[in-house]
Amino acid sequence: MAKLSWFGVLLSILLLLAPAARAQDDPAAAEWQAVITGQVEAFRMHDAPGALSFAGASFKQNFINPADFEKAIRDWGYGAIMESRSHSFGPYQQVNETVVLQAVKFTGPDSVLYEAIYQLNKEPDGWRVGGVQLIKTAGMGA
Repeated sequence: MAKLSWFGVLLSILLLLAPAARAQDDPAAAEWQAVITGQVEAFRMHDAPGALSFAGASFKQNFINPADFEKAIRDWGYGAIMESRSHSFGPYQQVNETVVLQAVKFTGPDSVLYEAIYQLNKEPDGWRVGGVQLIKTAGMGA
């Protein structure tokens, strides 16, 4: 999970330009959206092992201790997701059979709105979070 970069901007543009779909149009989306929701809810409950279980293999290799994973995610600027009050799914783009980009909107603990692009990778044990690009938006949430 890295802060917004040129890659994040490119992903955002890709999602805006590509024909997007929503979960109600494709039941397969429920699989990766459940992974995102599971990880977000684990972060909200400060369940570091649970949050790490939804992460991709590269995170699991680099973070043997789940507490280190949780601390790194917070230190990298993702506290707004970890402490979010709500989230909802926007459009997604299935890049290929093993990669999906999913837009997610968050209401942070301070009622500030955030938008994220999640990259999910299909691994042998199912869909896993491979990365997140997060930006703070101009609006306020309820």
